[in-house]
Amino acid sequence: MDRELVAHVRERWPEDPRLELVEGNALEIDWTQWGPGVLAGNLPYYVATAIISKYLANPGELRQAVFLIQKEVAERVTARPGTRDFGYLSVSCQYLAATEYLFGVSPGAFRPPPKVDSAVIRLTPRPDVNREEAPTFLEFASVCFRQKRKTLRNNLSSRHPAEILAALPASSMRAEQLSVAELVELFRKLG
Repeated sequence: MDRELVAHVRERWPEDPRLELVEGNALEIDWTQWGPGVLAGNLPYYVATAIISKYLANPGELRQAVFLIQKEVAERVTARPGTRDFGYLSVSCQYLAATEYLFGVSPGAFRPPPKVDSAVIRLTPRPDVNREEAPTFLEFASVCFRQKRKTLRNNLSSRHPAEILAALPASSMRAEQLSVAELVELFRKLG
């Protein structure tokens, strides 16, 4: 969608057979059509989460994605349990992929410099994820983080009987305190 960049790339590498330039909206293009490879991009801050979610929902044969994104979002994607940044975005990304914070990029690396810091992350889809279970688990995780300061017992009380929740020790904790594996285990126990 960046017509100036497309023109520049076409001019710079007009005959390179290794380059296939596709002009379009990343949220509308089917990335799986290209087979094995790596998806890379400098994502606009306002759509980074949507593009990441689209890739993770259906990576096809793309082995990994490497994205330059806003540092704050990169920290949330790669956050560990018990930290301030760990939340639904962390869980949804880490459930579907191995996430890595590779390095930060200062505003001075761009022209014109943005008002925010950036970072490069790598997402490698997990081959063992049950893609049929994923939407239901992610909806469950969303409920767990709906009111971040409340315990899981409180957040899940509208969906599960109080006596069942009370019998599960993890339900007295906040969602941010549990690892992705522990949240998956709780999800499966609650059926």
